[in-house]
Amino acid sequence: MTLFDKSFPVGLATAALVLGLAGGRAVADTAADVALAPHRAIYDLKLAEARGKRSLEAVRGRIVYDFSGSACEGYALQFRQVTELDSGEGKAAVSDLRSITWEDGAAKTFRFNSQNYIDSRLIDSVDGIAERRPDGGVGVTLTKPQEKKAELGPVAYPSDHMRRIIAAARAGQTLIELAVFDGSETGEKIYQSLTVIGRKIAPDERKPTDAAANAPALAGMARWPVTISYFDNSKHDGEQTPVYSISFEAYDNGIARALVLDYGDFAVTGEMTSLEVKEAKACQ
Repeated sequence: MTLFDKSFPVGLATAALVLGLAGGRAVADTAADVALAPHRAIYDLKLAEARGKRSLEAVRGRIVYDFSGSACEGYALQFRQVTELDSGEGKAAVSDLRSITWEDGAAKTFRFNSQNYIDSRLIDSVDGIAERRPDGGVGVTLTKPQEKKAELGPVAYPSDHMRRIIAAARAGQTLIELAVFDGSETGEKIYQSLTVIGRKIAPDERKPTDAAANAPALAGMARWPVTISYFDNSKHDGEQTPVYSISFEAYDNGIARALVLDYGDFAVTGEMTSLEVKEAKACQ
């Protein structure tokens, strides 16, 4: 996800993959049991809070999140976020991020392609593939913004990240810490992430009033409040603040509602206004 001068994962050089409070391998194994639901969700964005030096009067936008596939055929995501920031006095700018990714079910291969536009002007374009080696490290081959190869340490890809979060939530864990890679920025950027998982929300508790309320696939399904903070591990200046964080309620099948995107000097809410849950293809 991106907003103007920032590009973030939904986004260290060599960092170990560590899952807090329990063995990392145990959670990685149980993550394989998590089935992510193919779905298409739309979130309407608006300003929740402006703070710091940036003066904002309004934020308007939309996220379209089209997720398909399975552990057998791999996970495909078509993502688009269009956001208008209005600073008042007729001054506004529009960010348009478009991203297409594919990740195999075993989290070995990750393909990524994205473009970031500001006021219809192309700012960034990234295209590449990441391959996990037997030792756990990841090699990246880029064709954009330039042809290049890069070596990364152990990282989690986006779908694998979500499966690990749900597996940890099911196990009653409250913290997960790991390095993540989604091909954002220049296609080499790794963020260290800290995920905080709240108390399980029962199906009949705090019933949603958004599009999730009318989805039969979510009826009777538990969810958890989740906050993921992303840190830049290339900076070693003592105590760090996140460069970006996202909060949401995660259902047991990976569908997210009640988004809050915090960019530091302002925060944006994302209300789910549309949800189509697709039928997952059975593994052959």
